This record gives sequence, C-alpha cells and structure tokens, in this order.
Amino acid sequence: MKYGFWLPIFGGWLRNVEDEQMPPTFDYAKQVIQSAEKWGFDTTLIAELYLNDIKGPEQDSLEAWSTAAALAAVTEKIEIMTAVRPGFHNPAVTAKMAANIDHISNGRFTLNVVSAWWEEEARQYGGIFTEHDERYERTLEFLDVLKGLWTQETFSYDGKFYQIREAKLAPKPVQKPNPVLYAGGESERGKQVISAACDAYVMHGGTVEEIERKINDMKQRRQATGQAPFAAFGMAAYVICRATDEEAQEELARITDVKESSGYAGYQDFINKSQLETQIQLRDYSVSNRGLRPNLVGTPEHIAKTILAYEQAGIDLLLLQFSPQLEEMERFAKEVMPLVESLREASHSLS
Repeated sequence: MKYGFWLPIFGGWLRNVEDEQMPPTFDYAKQVIQSAEKWGFDTTLIAELYLNDIKGPEQDSLEAWSTAAALAAVTEKIEIMTAVRPGFHNPAVTAKMAANIDHISNGRFTLNVVSAWWEEEARQYGGIFTEHDERYERTLEFLDVLKGLWTQETFSYDGKFYQIREAKLAPKPVQKPNPVLYAGGESERGKQVISAACDAYVMHGGTVEEIERKINDMKQRRQATGQAPFAAFGMAAYVICRATDEEAQEELARITDVKESSGYAGYQDFINKSQLETQIQLRDYSVSNRGLRPNLVGTPEHIAKTILAYEQAGIDLLLLQFSPQLEEMERFAKEVMPLVESLREASHSLS
C-alpha cells in the first residue's frame, strides 16, 4: 500500500468548520509536504480549482501548477500528482510545462486528468465547459497531444478540438514513455476514455464492496483494450484517528453538523454536472471527495484493519485527507502505518 495525501491548498477539507488551522499558503504547503516525506508518505495530490470549493469562492486558495513546480524543487522523494483540466489548458503548452516539472523533480511529477464539473468556475475563468460526454471527447484529444509530444520527435495532430503542426518538444520528460496519467470518472464515457488512454484509476471514497466492484469493472475494461494493466488503483479517504471509538465518533459528529455555507457553492454543479454512480447527500459533501464513506474513523487498530480490507479489494494507493493536516498526518504515520505492516505480516505468517 502506498500512502498519499491531498495537499491542503484550500485551507482544509471540512465545509462546516471555518478555521481548520491549516492556512492556504505556500509556506504551510511546503511544511506539510516536507514533513510527509520524512514520515514516509509516498504521494501528494494537488487539486486544480481556481475557486475555493471547500471554504467558499471568495476565500484564498493556491494555484496547482505553480505550487507543484515550487514543491518539486524543495522535495526529494515524494510523487507530486497534479490535477489538470483540459478545458482550461492548451495541451501543447501543458506537455511542455509537465516535462519541465518532471525534470525539476527528477521524474516525480504525475498528472491527475480531470474533465471538470464546476460550470460557474469555468464561467469566471474563461474555461471551456460543454455537455458531459463532449468534455471527455476533448480530454481524449488532449491526452493524444500530450503523449504525442512527449514521445515523438516531431508531432502533428488534426482533431476536432486541437490542431498541432510539426511541433517539437525538448527535453522530453524524465519518465518514459510519459509521466503517469491518473484519472477518475464514474460515467460510462469517462470509464471508456480512462480505460483507453490513462495509466491508473483513482476513485472517490466508497465502501469496500463498492470499490471492489469498480476495480473489477475497470480491470475488465482495461484488458479489453489490449494494453498493460493499470499501474495503480487509488481511493480518496478522510481519516479520524483517536484512542477510542467514542472520541472518533464525537469528532465525526462535529465535522458533519451540516450548516450550508459558502463552502457549498459548488454542490449543485457537482451533483448535476457530473454523472455519479453513487447518490450523495449534503452530509457526504460536508467532507470533500466522499472521504467519509471508507470509514477510516476510529482507533488505529480499526483503521489499519480497514486499510487491509481495501488492499484485499485491490486498492494500492490511498489519497488521504486530515484536519488539522500536520498533527493528524503525524499521528497516522506513527500509529497506523506501522500497524498496517505488522497486521499484514501476521496475516502472512498464519497463511
């Protein structure tokens, strides 16, 4: 199991808690990622939104790509997975930027390809926001251009959305043939595109049974394309680790006491502009990315056993959220991660 975390670029993950003591500043992001590297985390995911979807559109948030480049220069081992949304980017320029950050990081830069869901943000920032399946058609062409420029000496492309004439890109990325392309999607068209054009599949939080079904489905879809298996299956989850179940449930009640605030500005677009497999409610939305559904809430023992259940279901990358970030990440690293390892070893010795 690899352990990743969402970089706190929005000031937190809780829509009902105003101040989580994790400011959306580069200094704090730098402290978090350098500490995480020391504690044994493998990956950070930097979301890309130009408006703050957690605390409200009027609140501060960090821009993903400039933050990624800066953090690549002050870290040594951790994978920096950065979201990219085709409706906001020129694919040729994106390919050049990604190759450059891959060199800055010495081969640690990866992409999380997101076809976008927030129509109001696109209106404010001049993004291209079209009907759902057309967004995925654009994504497919976008990926064609990225991979073509990364792998070919001279690249041309004549698509519906993008036209490239004899373009050159040098230097090529450190990673061959390309930086890992992660993506998540639940619609039929989304899963078709991801199976055909991406390297790894990431999911919102779900129960073990839900996640196992999704993984088996995507394995079959991938096999049907004739390509190598997906490099990884990842899942988002929010962690509440406490000494007792009672303390954990008390914290859960505190953060899900729904009171609609400006942090819910994107809620309707998220549920109406996406094609979701799982119907979500406001309580689910109170923590981003359906982070509570995996139920990593309780004692270190409960959380470790639950993580092993997800590992059995096929998950090999957790993308975790914590609040407050530094304190809870350190607790997880010291109390849960070693316990997962010891429980796994004990299980293997019995079998």
